[in-house]
Amino acid sequence: MARNSTTAGVTSLDARLDLYTEVTQTIVAQMESGTLPWTRPWKTTGSAGLPTNALTTKRYSGINVVLLWLSGAMNGYSDRRWMTYRQAVQAGGHVRRGERGTMIVKASTYVPQGERERAQETAEDPRAVPYLKRYTVFNLDQIEGVDLPEQAPAVPVVANAALDAFVAATGADIRYGGNEAYYVPSRDYIQCPELQAFENAFDLFRIQSHELAHWTGAPHRLDRTFGQRFGDAAYQMEELVAELAAAQLCAVQGVPPTTRHAAYLQSWIAIMKADKRAIFTAASHASRAVEFLLAAAQTPDEVMPLAA
Repeated sequence: MARNSTTAGVTSLDARLDLYTEVTQTIVAQMESGTLPWTRPWKTTGSAGLPTNALTTKRYSGINVVLLWLSGAMNGYSDRRWMTYRQAVQAGGHVRRGERGTMIVKASTYVPQGERERAQETAEDPRAVPYLKRYTVFNLDQIEGVDLPEQAPAVPVVANAALDAFVAATGADIRYGGNEAYYVPSRDYIQCPELQAFENAFDLFRIQSHELAHWTGAPHRLDRTFGQRFGDAAYQMEELVAELAAAQLCAVQGVPPTTRHAAYLQSWIAIMKADKRAIFTAASHASRAVEFLLAAAQTPDEVMPLAA
């Protein structure tokens, strides 16, 4: 078997841009085929929940959630746990011959030597240069000989009481009435239709989680803005963040996700094609929103560092 490299630092500007492009093109291709990678991350595999590292048990976040969900759905993996080649060996196992890994990324920064020298001469702070590092991970379905506990089945939350308790614990002001769902930034509250308008607890939570994601972006919370970089597309970017965050919250709660804003599909594709970093930005903000809500609801969990 040709061994996949577990890490490979990316240093040149062209290489960094190529990596952003590679990830973006993969996701755009799925969207153009009519599939949103985050709406059915486990329906065909039964592997509900957010992807985690099998050895550290930490959850992945940012763009890596989308990449691992996409890979899991495309390959029909039954497990949501992943590890690198080296981690498999460390755990006493090995990747099966012929298996192909899934790329994930981690964003970091470094200070070039020339910048260090300039900073010393001018007594200014050195400017760090962002870069991406790619890793290759394998699903537990691709690994043999690893003695790990069986994956705990994700138990869907089917009672309104349980989901309502999570939503209430966030502290968000949610009001019910009318026929629409939206967040009102100027008055900092969420409006939802009356409870009887929803067929089940899942449908209600999907709406609540989307609006809760918007709620996290308030100036006194995460202060999420997209400004001049996205211009007229800032609204669609915020909707993309809310969709990604809602999918992650649904995964945490065992609620099969869906998309409420399919009409935005073409605008999201356009944004990604115009800005190769857009999906990284949206996924990173989505994970921050999810972590904010989990912390507010006092739902402890460990998370892998944000990818972007």
